[in-house]
Formats: sequence, C-alpha cells, structure tokens
Amino acid sequence: MNFSLILLILHNLFFFLVRLGAVCILPQRHSPAVAMTWLLVILFWPLPGGLLYLALGSTELPKLRKDRHERALRRLRQTLGHDAFCPEPVLTEDLATIGRLGTTLAQWPVQHAGAMELLDSEEALIAQLVEAVDEAERNAYLLYYIFEKDRVTTPLIEALRRAAGRGVECRLLLDDLGSKKFLRKESASLEKAGVRTARALPLSRLRRTRLTARFDLRNHRKLAVIDGKVAFVGSHNITEATYGGKARGRKWEDLTLRLTGPIVGQLQGVFLEDWYVETSEVLHHDEPFRTGDLCEAYRLQTVPSGPAYSTENYQRLVAAALFQARERVIITTPYLIPDEGLLQALEVACLNGARVDLVVPLRGDQFFVGNAGKAYFSQLMDKGVAIHLFEPDIVHAKTMTVDGRMAFFGSSNFDIRSFTLNFELNMALYGEKETAPIISAQERYLAGSRRLDASIWRRRPLWRKTVEGVSKLLSPIL
Repeated sequence: MNFSLILLILHNLFFFLVRLGAVCILPQRHSPAVAMTWLLVILFWPLPGGLLYLALGSTELPKLRKDRHERALRRLRQTLGHDAFCPEPVLTEDLATIGRLGTTLAQWPVQHAGAMELLDSEEALIAQLVEAVDEAERNAYLLYYIFEKDRVTTPLIEALRRAAGRGVECRLLLDDLGSKKFLRKESASLEKAGVRTARALPLSRLRRTRLTARFDLRNHRKLAVIDGKVAFVGSHNITEATYGGKARGRKWEDLTLRLTGPIVGQLQGVFLEDWYVETSEVLHHDEPFRTGDLCEAYRLQTVPSGPAYSTENYQRLVAAALFQARERVIITTPYLIPDEGLLQALEVACLNGARVDLVVPLRGDQFFVGNAGKAYFSQLMDKGVAIHLFEPDIVHAKTMTVDGRMAFFGSSNFDIRSFTLNFELNMALYGEKETAPIISAQERYLAGSRRLDASIWRRRPLWRKTVEGVSKLLSPIL
C-alpha cells in the first residue's frame, strides 16, 4: 500500500467522521430547519462547513452574560415596582390579550406615554437629539448599532461633548461591529471630553470570550434616553441617510418615536441593563413618573428581544397579533426571511379575511439576504399576501399594524436573524390613536411602491430562481 493511497483513505475517513458527527449532533442542538441547513453545508463541504459551524453554529450565550442579564432584570424590577407606575392602562380584551403575552415574554407591562411624535428623517432626529442633549441636566444615554461621524451627525457629537463639559453623565454604548470605524477613530477623544463609551458585544477574532459568543450576534438596538424624561426609539442609526453611499446613493427610509412619560422608565431600563452587561457598571435609574396627567395619553409596551431571552419573544408577539387580524395588516421591512411560524400566521390572517400588504425594497443592499427573501414571494402571494416593491429608496422602517388598532415598531426586521440572533428593541402600540401615525407612514411607503404581479414574477429567468433557491436553503442560518 503506497503513501498516496493511505492519505486518500485517511482523507475519506476523516470526512466521513465529520459528516457522521454532524448527523448525530446537529439534530439534537437545533430546530429541524436549522439542523438541515447546517447538515447540507457540512455534507457538501465537510471541512470548511465544519469550521463554519464551530464559528457560527451556536447561539448559546456565555454564562457570565446570561447571569448579568438576569441580575440586571431583577434589579430593575425592584427599582421599577408596580407602585411606581401609573395605573395599568385600560385595554379592550383582544388588545389586553396581546399585552399580557408581551408582559410574559418581555417582562415589561403595558405603560403610558405622555407624548408621542414620529420622526421620519435623520435630520429631524438629530435636531431633536441635539436639543434634548443640550437641555440635559443629569444624564444622556445612547445605544446604537451604527454610529458614524458625518455632516449630519457631527452636531450630536458636539452636543455630547458640551453636555459632558457641564457635568452631565454621558454614556455611549455602540455595537462593536456596526460602529467599528467610529469606535476606532473617535472613542478616545470622546473619553477625553468626558463621554464614556463602551463596546457592545466586542469582537474577538472569532474567539469565544467570557462575554461574547459567535461574532455575528449583534446588538441591533437604536435608543436614546435623556434625563429619564424623553426617549427616542426606532430604526434610525446615527448616520446620514445614504449610509455613506452604501447602496449607490439610495437613502434609507427610517422612523423613530420620540416619547415622554412613564414609558421612558422602561426604555431607560433597557439601556441600563445593556450597559451593566457590557461593563458591570451599575448606573442610577431616574425616579419613575408617577400618577398624573401624563398617564392619560398613549399606551405602549417595551419589547426587548435577543438570545438572552428563553424564547423568540418578538416573533411570538407578532405571530399572536396576526392570528387576531380580521381586517387589514400592513408590514414594512427591508429584510424578509420568514420562519415557518410567521408564514403560518400570515396565512391565518389571510384566511380570516384580512388584507395583508407587505412593503419591501425593490433593490436591497444585501445579496444573499435579499435573494433569500425573494424566494418566499411566490409562497406568500399564494397565501394571499400582496407584495409591494418600494421603488424610490430603501425602506428600512420595520413596522406592522393590525386592524388599525395595534402596531409593532422598532429595530427588528421580519427575518430569522432579527427574531433569533440579534438583540433588538421594539415597541407595541395599543389603540387607534397610537397606531394612526404608523399607518400614515406605511401608506406613504405604499404610495411609493408598485404591487408585484404574481404571474409576471413566476416568469423570471431560471438563473434568478436558482440563486434565490440556494439562498433560501441557507436562510435559516443567514
């Protein structure tokens, strides 16, 4: 037996053992869809697929991070006891059912807001943030996935410097991947000016640390809280609207809610929890709003989600609302990769007589994610979903309204990554008054879209169907 034959036997034996190990282990660790996707990758490419699985296969968070998450939640529950809130908002029974589910899943009850304003441009958001920071007396807390220094955002950075200079406690928590360039170039000068910066989910060259798991688990939240009195939450990142020309100059269309009143205490709690998990520093929580006129305006619920929670809480809440839909559902999202539960919920909404309109960008900015989403178009249209392609720019607002009386809004896309892997922050809005501004924005996006014709879509070239099909096969792990 010559040396080459021995190498060939060892090579084949090694790859056989890799494949056998994958078949034995993966079904025990993952859902059938995810397990089958990883098995497909490993069966075709045993060595690179196995290495990729070791780097990206597990969503399990390190014990230290989970322990800090639980400690932070316990501390916040003690600080924000029910007696500190306004009386629980009164909801109709169908809305109360979703509200109770949201409380169970996300651990924050339905709460009041004193004022609610929807901001639909980066310039408007930055102007309001600058005003709030300039008026800050105690603290300014900002948490963002992408934070850049450019012509639009520079006034906010300077406002933070001014606030820190007059003694305001400024904290800036940024995702280490999304804001990598800003952290590298600007964090030192901000620290020198008194603005404390921290990295969310620090990158570790694919190595697992005591606080980080796989490198593509990201903090995708967008939040600013000033003095515990005013909060900004939505889909805007802190960057100019074209993201530096990322998609050939097309603008990202985003939405952010400016909120005041008791709901701000919940949102500040989300920031304090994330800050503690990343830094182990306990920050002061401002005195919650108590009963008064502010408790009569709007009814909202804070819904943080991510791998630290025991279930995909935002996906469950969205699906439950879709099961209740009877009249009309409108969804806007830049990335659409529905799991089986969301597909079933959309089908049930259509079967119950609801008109379901889905708005997605005509041209996206991510090749595999975009094609994976397109692979579901025919299936969705067969179920009765009307798909609208937004033509002017990239609709990046992540919204869903149900029967004009319930809305979901925030940082989470309607895809598996947002539901399962990323740390996201969304708001549930209860009532017609609360939902009306979101519907107005959705109708504007619909007006700038064209409806996809199912018969024309099915006649697209075979090569496009093939690319979409391959991307769809990988969708559970994208």
